[in-house]
Amino acid sequence: MAEILKNTLETEEDILKDRYLIFFLANENYGIEVRHVTEIIGMQAITDIPELPEYVKGIINLRGKIIPVMDVRLRFKKEPKEYTDRTCIIVVDIGSIPLGLVVDGVSEVITIPESDIVPPPNINKDYMNRYIKNIGKVGKEVKLLLDCTRLLTESELEDITQVL
Repeated sequence: MAEILKNTLETEEDILKDRYLIFFLANENYGIEVRHVTEIIGMQAITDIPELPEYVKGIINLRGKIIPVMDVRLRFKKEPKEYTDRTCIIVVDIGSIPLGLVVDGVSEVITIPESDIVPPPNINKDYMNRYIKNIGKVGKEVKLLLDCTRLLTESELEDITQVL
């Protein structure tokens, strides 16, 4: 029985290996490793929580589970944009904490082989570069691959969990 479970887990890891959920903000494409993604939901009412950073829009109740929601556009210091019917929330797990990421839209799930992934250029380690783990080459395009664990600092995560 243990061998079957081990094989099943290895098969699941193989299926998720090199798989990325591609989403967009304005004209830029980003990717998140599929293994971090719990689900994708449409926009819904977000309850505002006072004294959280501007990019943390509040919380949602998703089937009885309270989930903090962050607007990735604001986190990346981009111009705010009104939500449309394409805007959605990607629910990811950061450690043991679920987090909703508001994005302009989701386009696809793709496989990017390790051979087509390179580290980001070491130009400037400003706020944006700390979120980018790698760059995926897909045909003539590039996808900025995010490190979900760096979207919030430890103290920001702590602040949010205290609210919950």
